[in-house]
Amino acid sequence: MSSNPQKPSFKTDRSRLFKDRFAQFGISAGGVMVLIALLLIFFYLLYVVQPIFESAKVEKRVDVTLSNAQQYVGVGVEEQTEIAYLLSNTGHVDFYHVKGKQAGGLIERLSVNLDGQVTSVAKSAPFLGQYAYGLDNGQVNLVKPSFLVTFPGNERVISPRLSYPLDGKQLLVDSQGEAIQRFAFSHYEDKTAVVALTADKRIIFASFTAEENMFSGEVEWVVERTELEIDGRIDELLITPDTTRTFVRSANQVYIFDTRYPSEVEQLQVLAANEENANLVGISLLAGANSLMLANDNGEVSQWFEVNSDTGRKFQKIRAFETPKNSEVDIYSEYYRRTFFTTNSSGDLGLYYTTSQAHLWQGKVTDGAIELFAVSPRSNAILLLSGEQLSVFDVHNEHPEVTWSALWQEVWYEGYPEPAYTWQSTSASDDFESKFSLVPISFGTIKAAMYAMLFAVPIALSAAVYTAYFMSSELRRVVKPTVEIMEALPTVILGFLAGLWLAPLIEAHLPAIVALLLLLPTAIIATAFFWTKLPENIRHKVPDGWHSMLLIPVVLFVGWLSFTISGGVEEWVFDGNVRQYLTNELGMTFDQRNSLVVGIAMGFAVIPTIFSIAEDAVFSVPKHLSNGSLALGATQWQTLVRVVLLTASPGIFSAVMMGLGRAVGETMIVLMATGNTPIMDWSIFQGMRTLAANIAVEMPESEVGSSHYRILFLAAFVLFIFTFVFNTVAEFVRQQLREKYSSM
Repeated sequence: MSSNPQKPSFKTDRSRLFKDRFAQFGISAGGVMVLIALLLIFFYLLYVVQPIFESAKVEKRVDVTLSNAQQYVGVGVEEQTEIAYLLSNTGHVDFYHVKGKQAGGLIERLSVNLDGQVTSVAKSAPFLGQYAYGLDNGQVNLVKPSFLVTFPGNERVISPRLSYPLDGKQLLVDSQGEAIQRFAFSHYEDKTAVVALTADKRIIFASFTAEENMFSGEVEWVVERTELEIDGRIDELLITPDTTRTFVRSANQVYIFDTRYPSEVEQLQVLAANEENANLVGISLLAGANSLMLANDNGEVSQWFEVNSDTGRKFQKIRAFETPKNSEVDIYSEYYRRTFFTTNSSGDLGLYYTTSQAHLWQGKVTDGAIELFAVSPRSNAILLLSGEQLSVFDVHNEHPEVTWSALWQEVWYEGYPEPAYTWQSTSASDDFESKFSLVPISFGTIKAAMYAMLFAVPIALSAAVYTAYFMSSELRRVVKPTVEIMEALPTVILGFLAGLWLAPLIEAHLPAIVALLLLLPTAIIATAFFWTKLPENIRHKVPDGWHSMLLIPVVLFVGWLSFTISGGVEEWVFDGNVRQYLTNELGMTFDQRNSLVVGIAMGFAVIPTIFSIAEDAVFSVPKHLSNGSLALGATQWQTLVRVVLLTASPGIFSAVMMGLGRAVGETMIVLMATGNTPIMDWSIFQGMRTLAANIAVEMPESEVGSSHYRILFLAAFVLFIFTFVFNTVAEFVRQQLREKYSSM
């Protein structure tokens, strides 16, 4: 009979051992799976981000030998880079296959309708894709190679053709009928402008506007002409696509004219733009036509654009690029991006991006001089004519605007008065230059977290310490679950309330909010002080651990008082308008959805996290430590400060860092309660944009695989690193604190 009780005990021990091992295995496996998941996230982010840092590549596709190459004066390629076209000086356009098995074959030759002998040829801005012939009778004729795509028999066929932007009408630029020796033009919508050098050395600016005859319904071109007065030889002419600026290069000087109003053409500036001991050899407009690119025979290419000054907007040299030294340097810009190519008479090709001042690629692509050059509409191929050979190169340059300097350093963008950290990823304009600085949104993340922690940490830690150490157990059983259940509130609700209720409330009663922040701590301390001065028989009527209930009427009274005196304080101190006072007297900008709103709303969301962990840490301090301290004569405050808080410090620090991690990663509150403006200002009355909110706002509108798309993943990677660093530091400090105070 004595052996029967031992069997259940043996079975129980084996069952417990199995459960312990299974639990250990499960916990270990769960931890390993979490680490694997984090690593997978880490490497996936790297996988998406990595392509933006790949180097540019230029690879030859095909060479086409031309029998009459010396006649060609212009070259281009259609969007799919399958067909190239070459314009001759005799007025015809040849189309060639430059891709696939048919590469090198002549497709068709089309003739341009011309009423006169060709004396010059010009090309429009790349994105317009237009060409024009200058004639010996003072006229110009615009032509545009175009392509019709059809699908006979389910096979794609591209048919070349010529279109005429002016419906075949030739524009008379020089009323005297002199030959056009050199010219530049722009045709956009219903307006065409031409600046031309005639055979008798006159420079004429002619603006043509299309007007419909009210009687016949025919379109008539109304012209205004102005002669530009420039001394010296004329080397190059340029005009912006919107026809508001005209540039004339004469030797080492560049004359800049305001041609917005053709009848009132005004010379704005003369640039002596050549470098020391060098001469200007070429000028070109960058995509968007806001920047002027100047090439010198010492190999330096510089970028100039207008900057505000005391005397108005003036062109100023912004940055320079070094190219192989050569006396003949030509500059070619892409259709939309701020990328440009340089070529010279030695066959060298360079690829650069202006804004990030990046030298993307350099190499020798031909043995002879590069006579004609063109970039494809998608910037994925280039064509060059050297001697009798037309060469096509594939260009792999998907993300030229992304460099470490552009992401993390100040950049001087076109039209800006100075270098700045700027995030502005999209616009309605095709020639808009994306600005991808991660500094302002990283700054906004830190700023939002800082103001949230300033609000949350004192309240959460004070509440946690009081609840765990001073509050009665009956009241604690009510308060602790109540605070913890606050964490279940959806942050979208908090953001909604902050943006639509709290922000207008703070704007309308800003003196009350400031008064509340000042008076409430003062009133609580004063109440505690007077409570200690009351007779003991009165103080003992309140049970231990219930003293906090006395503060409820104090808090309510101070809140009522603050809002009651708000109007009078605003009228007396701020002349009735606190926002106007802040702006006019203190020079501070006040946004309705600002950092104060974010700090309160996000702090409210972070408080339960910090409170719960810190309260558990303080409450878990062994009672024999505090009882021993009290038994040795220490007061409750001395025991709290020198024993309880030190022992609980690892848990308290973990609580703060967990709250910080929550604040850094918060999305919906900062998305709805701030102006979402990526600015860098510590002012509590201005908003910000955070990494998480930026990803949430812009990811749906980003094109998959684009620079914008991949940089948003880079922002997610930066946010991942932020939280990883915070958690790592928190764990390290927590372990140090645990080792230091574990012996107590």
